[in-house]
Amino acid sequence: MPMTSVEPKLWQLAASYAARAHNHQYRKDKKTPFVAHPFRVAMVLRDIFGCDDEVAICTALLHDTIEDTRTDFDDINKRFGRSVAQCVACMTKNMLLIEPEREKDYDKRLAEGPWQARIVKLADVYDNGMDLPRPGLRRKCLLRCERALALSEADTDHEAFIAARAAVRELADKLRAELQNKS
Repeated sequence: MPMTSVEPKLWQLAASYAARAHNHQYRKDKKTPFVAHPFRVAMVLRDIFGCDDEVAICTALLHDTIEDTRTDFDDINKRFGRSVAQCVACMTKNMLLIEPEREKDYDKRLAEGPWQARIVKLADVYDNGMDLPRPGLRRKCLLRCERALALSEADTDHEAFIAARAAVRELADKLRAELQNKS
């Protein structure tokens, strides 16, 4: 029987922090609490991709906090450590840049950042694709899937990437087929 600790795990602290940080925020459907998304991303990462890396799971839970809340890098660094903070920062778009530059900067930082950020990005696009509020977002989601797949192509050291890329490819193929059937 495994020993349990009375101290909370880092991912448990991250889940609580994300819930507080995203309090009163909703998904685009205006009904679902926003925090459902980072929780689902963490579950996709663990249960579908088979990744139980602590930094990756904490990053999944916190991946939208800097971009969408009052949280900053220092907050994440202080509470969860530099590795988690760096991954969350890689997943945060620089809103000081104009859109085309912002996307290039984002992709560059993800490509050069820790592997955990790229696998969380795959889980993020997978969850968003499974939770499309309206059919008109399929093309945008497909493009995001393709970008995330391209960014993770060189990641061959971690077995979880095999399952992650397979799941995102399957989703992309489904979206592509739905778009072709509409044409």
